[in-house]
Amino acid sequence: MQPLYKSTYPLDNRCYEEYNLTEDILMEHAAQGMANYVRANFKEDSSVLIVCGVGNNGADGIVLARLLQGDYEVKLYLPFGVRSVMAEVQLERVQQLDVEFVNDLEEVDVIVDAVFGAGLSRELDERTRRLIVEMEALSGFKISCDVPTGIDVDGNPLPMAFFADVTITMGALKECLYSDMAKEYVGEVICVDLGVSHEKYTEGFESDIQLLECSDLRLPTRKKSNTHKGTFGHLAVVVGEKEGAGLMSGLSALRFGAGLVTMVGEVTTALPLSLMQDMELPYNTTAVALGMGFTAFEDELVEDILESDAPIVLDAGIFSHEVILEFLEQKDREIVLTPHPKEFVSLWNMTIESPLNIAILQANRFDKVREFCEIFPHVTLLLKGANMIVAQDEELFVNPHGGSNLSKGGSGDVLSGLIGSLLAQGNSSLESAIQGSLALTAAAKAYEGASYAMLPTDLIEEISKLEKNSRTI
Repeated sequence: MQPLYKSTYPLDNRCYEEYNLTEDILMEHAAQGMANYVRANFKEDSSVLIVCGVGNNGADGIVLARLLQGDYEVKLYLPFGVRSVMAEVQLERVQQLDVEFVNDLEEVDVIVDAVFGAGLSRELDERTRRLIVEMEALSGFKISCDVPTGIDVDGNPLPMAFFADVTITMGALKECLYSDMAKEYVGEVICVDLGVSHEKYTEGFESDIQLLECSDLRLPTRKKSNTHKGTFGHLAVVVGEKEGAGLMSGLSALRFGAGLVTMVGEVTTALPLSLMQDMELPYNTTAVALGMGFTAFEDELVEDILESDAPIVLDAGIFSHEVILEFLEQKDREIVLTPHPKEFVSLWNMTIESPLNIAILQANRFDKVREFCEIFPHVTLLLKGANMIVAQDEELFVNPHGGSNLSKGGSGDVLSGLIGSLLAQGNSSLESAIQGSLALTAAAKAYEGASYAMLPTDLIEEISKLEKNSRTI
């Protein structure tokens, strides 16, 4: 895991005040990090166009031009001139070399966007928007310095942003790079150090939000030999009107290590032999999954579930039904909620006075999750999206590893099964949500078929191979 920061300016200031570093030194290291990437990925004599803004982001780009000059065909474009003190200093230095200054964009191998970086708080003017459109029309590989131009502090384009293949960010990872709205723009994110190690740079600055890495996945590997099916829990998956949703949850739970899975309710579909069926909660239930495929909840079975103290994962239809309020009142129960944005808006508007719609949510995902968890600190929330957010109380985690192949009906049902399986095996609600989300994205990444072709059943199949694949990494 790595911490994410809303702003890294306080971390920069500590470098000046405590480590006796200067703005100049940090700028050199920022540009060196970009130069190292260029040198590692593009052969010498490749053409590099660096487009710089008026401030310190532009100054980073000017330093990059100086570092690459001589080994690469560097072209420096300053469409708006320079304004900051450091940009002026760096411009004086680079003018002592034979760097080519150009007055317009031109086709090159690499385009570097150093126009605006972190901290953007106003809409881009028309000239900058036109510049972005022209830069994007170039065919070269595109790198953004720190944050793609146009992305604001909340991760939203204002009103547009530069599409980068790679964003090389400075010092520490920024929260804005992991919003759903920014995902399409940032490309691969690489963090480079600024004169001190990452540990020293971030030391003493805690963050309430952590970026989940692929290496954080912990599979429910079975290491003991003297066990039986009851050792690994019994998940009760409640079947709704759309039976397929519950079946996919049940199968994914079984694949992910639950010792027993029972489909609870009336089932007309022929069940796989590995799944059991009952009309009420089994006496030895260790976790419950409820909501998948449901449109109505007027049932005695739901009352029995409310009276149970078994950990529970709630999904789909339950977020538009007032019975969810009764579950939210159960403060001593392990509860995981897994809504997609529309479902979260429905849940929010039932439980919180200030109205919310999808547009506001998507533009403020982190803040709205924090607000919800402040009101319901005992609940674990997994907000689905391009980057899933898992949160409980004051802790937030972001899983950025999902891809568009998960954008298909049934993926969420598989996720509920994975989380339910871990709950049944005795994991906490927070750990179950984190590991379930990581397993889902790992399985999706492992799928080798066409990007549009993956089915929920393919995901379940890939889940069965994760342990083997992890041993070969």
